[in-house]
Amino acid sequence: MTDGPAVPERPDGIGRGNPLPGAAADGAGRGDPVSGAAAGGVVPGRPDQPVRAVPGGVARDGITPAGRDPGAPAAAEVNPAELLPGGPAPTVAAATPGTGGGASAERAVLRLARPYLGRLLGAGLLAAATEFAGLALMATATWLLMSAAGRPPLDRLTVAIVAVRALAVSRGVLRYTERLAGHDAVLRMITDVRARVFATLVARRDATAQRTGDALSRLVSDVEAVQDLLLRVLVPGAAAALVSVLAVGSAALISLPAAGVLAVGLLVAGVALPVLAAGLTRRAADEVAPLRGALAVDAVDLTHGAADLAAFGATGTALAAAETRAGRLARLERRLAATGFAVDAAGVLVGGLTAAAVVVVALRAGVGGVLVGVLAVGTLAAVEVSLALVGAARQRTQLRAGLARLADLLTGAGEPAPTAPAGPATGGHDVRFAGVTVRYREGAAPALAGVDLDLPAGRRVAVVGPSGAGKSTLAAALTGAVRPDAGRVTVDGVDVSDLADEELPRVVGGLLAEAYVFHATVRENLLLGRPRADEAELTAATRAAGLLDWVRAQPEGWETVVGEQGGQLSGGQRQRLALARALLATPPVLVLDEPTEGLDPAAADAVLASTLAATPAGHSVLLISHRLSGLAGLDEIVVLDAGRVVQRGRHEELVARPGWYREQWLLQEAAERGYLALAP
Repeated sequence: MTDGPAVPERPDGIGRGNPLPGAAADGAGRGDPVSGAAAGGVVPGRPDQPVRAVPGGVARDGITPAGRDPGAPAAAEVNPAELLPGGPAPTVAAATPGTGGGASAERAVLRLARPYLGRLLGAGLLAAATEFAGLALMATATWLLMSAAGRPPLDRLTVAIVAVRALAVSRGVLRYTERLAGHDAVLRMITDVRARVFATLVARRDATAQRTGDALSRLVSDVEAVQDLLLRVLVPGAAAALVSVLAVGSAALISLPAAGVLAVGLLVAGVALPVLAAGLTRRAADEVAPLRGALAVDAVDLTHGAADLAAFGATGTALAAAETRAGRLARLERRLAATGFAVDAAGVLVGGLTAAAVVVVALRAGVGGVLVGVLAVGTLAAVEVSLALVGAARQRTQLRAGLARLADLLTGAGEPAPTAPAGPATGGHDVRFAGVTVRYREGAAPALAGVDLDLPAGRRVAVVGPSGAGKSTLAAALTGAVRPDAGRVTVDGVDVSDLADEELPRVVGGLLAEAYVFHATVRENLLLGRPRADEAELTAATRAAGLLDWVRAQPEGWETVVGEQGGQLSGGQRQRLALARALLATPPVLVLDEPTEGLDPAAADAVLASTLAATPAGHSVLLISHRLSGLAGLDEIVVLDAGRVVQRGRHEELVARPGWYREQWLLQEAAERGYLALAP
């Protein structure tokens, strides 16, 4: 059998191809910094949350305030029958991208190959030369052996002996060169593709929930489909087609009737069998890529949600659901393997029958015995080469779903825009909410209903209200993570949705819900806010966030590793680290979603005061908080309830008149006085 081009392994062992520089080594859905913002990670115990980029900051659930506002998407609901052992596997639909069919998806992907077309063409020609050298080697060796049996003078065999040696050596050299050239071109290309896919996933600001495991599958497995399309489909397919034509032409020099029979056999092996193989495997292959994406989601869910699954006794049912999907995938792959075996066996049969027919026709045409042997062996070798088209067709069918999912991301995605290093922002911006309504599900109660809010440059506004009132949705609408169903959110008169992906994080950013902390040092986590910040700026930001004393108390100081998702920090320390990162970025419009969460009342008041003091003059602040203490110095306080503005005014005005704010202020004051009385 001919040896097809191998696909290199990734250095990290996760899969084939080059890893995206800067991507998390474990690949388990961890976010990466992009343009001063950061991509979302996975929330421990909440594996269902989507990953979404947050301008100027990161939320573990991608900013979608699912657990906080009415009507927001809740955790994925699972049919109990799908969780029970032996229950039906969930239906996984094949991707249906807007690019159309498989051919359109391939065109969308292959457009990225244009810069590497010369390298790929060279690899294809080298592959054809390798296969033709193998075919010529078989034919020459056959002629040599059969001629030597007649004991001719040695000088008649000298050229053939030298040719066999030359062809044997050149075949190995050509194969090595072809693989080197092909892999060089493909690895360059998939590095570009992986970067584009990553940038597209990060920059998406639509309302479509993207599961972390599925995003990981697209970034790894689906990108590898591009590699397989080139190295296992196009290059070997083109080489096999070219060598088949040359084989028929060479046979015609010996016998035209034999060449005609060979052409028929090659058409059967290189055209009919590939069409048959593609038809038999298409339906099953279309289900494989989505199922692999579902299994990646299962892996993330089971890993990050292990504690919650165990606490609720749901580990068994979750494992059963994952095993059901894994079993379905295994059955599909076994079916594909069985179909492939049957088609390969048919290909061997076609090769044998074609060789026999060529021998019969050649003998009837009066071809000499030695040349008949050459035709027979050459036919077997040529059919074997053409059978590479069967493998290419089968591989192409299996890649369709992955390529379609990938093309859906790449369509409309241009070159990743270079971003200037983040520096201190200057100047303010006027923000306005005009009749903003957000509804997560059709027919559900709106998370926001006709909200009007002005946040001119330099103004500081607090948004308070009960849980589920719509506070986090308000922040998500400002950062572009949620698009209003009605109304507009504008910055200096420009709709947030019209701002460029690289522009919005420079204007709006801050600390959003459940900010993600990376498995890195304190310094590296902080520098996401401003990559070129010096130590004085780091010190100022951490002092304002109330974290400086802790940093100085650590033996390694700024180089202290905080652990995965900040696991080596307390909840309050993790929150203050994220707050310091937001302050270091100094966006003109600073959004602070529960900046003092996890802190005791005294520390919370001190951190809030220092945070507001550290905000540059002229910069706006949108503060979202459940605590009402420390809001007296703000320009306006807006009270939300069920997505609507029910009260607004300054602290002293709201405390003076009946309503939610006054009731909560009195309750919180009493509770905190009791807490402080009990404190040592």
